[in-house]
Amino acid sequence: MAINLPQEESIRATAACNGNNALCSRKYSNITHVGAHDSAFVGVLLPDNQNVSPTEVLNLGVRFLQAQTHSRDGTIEMCHTSCLELDAGSLAAYLAPIKAWLDSNPDEVVTLLLTNQDAISVSDFATVFAAVGLDRYAFSPASKLALDEWPTLQSMISTRTRLVTFMDYHADTSKVPYILDEFAYFFETPYDTTDSSFPECTLDRPAGASPDGRMYIVNHFLDIDIFGILIPDRLSAPRTNSVSSILAQSDLCYRAWGRVPNFILLDWIDQGQPMAAQNDLNGL
Repeated sequence: MAINLPQEESIRATAACNGNNALCSRKYSNITHVGAHDSAFVGVLLPDNQNVSPTEVLNLGVRFLQAQTHSRDGTIEMCHTSCLELDAGSLAAYLAPIKAWLDSNPDEVVTLLLTNQDAISVSDFATVFAAVGLDRYAFSPASKLALDEWPTLQSMISTRTRLVTFMDYHADTSKVPYILDEFAYFFETPYDTTDSSFPECTLDRPAGASPDGRMYIVNHFLDIDIFGILIPDRLSAPRTNSVSSILAQSDLCYRAWGRVPNFILLDWIDQGQPMAAQNDLNGL
């Protein structure tokens, strides 16, 4: 559960917000962040999506982590599509280093997006968050926020509610108020892209939804089709994550929706120049 601090304790001076003073006065909903897609899957196996751990990703300056969860023998595990394909360990083991990183970096706001294809009870996720102590940083709005109702980064830092958590399916804020329904707040562009030009920025999920009032996530990661099986395209990552590639799709999105993306998901986020692209999109 998010903590409520006395007023005199809630205001603190910070040197920077997510690494840049210019972002302190910006609303959370008015900032572009690059993010690590499938951040739990680190290594050299074909299904892996990242070269470096979530802690190392955060140390690169990235503040958005996406990860898949599945149920295995009553435990929430970080599994790629299914736990038979790739099991990267428990949710608790994934979250504990993130909590430690937040402890050591008090001027940072981190966003976490978890998938829940197995319809695990959101209360089970809350049990894990509490067990690792991550719930103490949770941002928990009293009601659903409109685009212009999000707080500034400075406000979130000052009140120590520096972790924003979304879940794609089966969130229930009546049970766990700090795990937010992704598609109540966002729409996403298509994924499983095999065209390196990333030629589209259409609304893929939630199907048939209006973009009005929603932030949006651009899936800017490339797959390669091998006999009908899609795997992450590791070799193309330096080009896929280049400033020119990220900005080209972002410009396409801007022309489609009249605003820049809020989040841009990338594989192999240590490759290319994703932070330079992020700074450009934020006007920094």
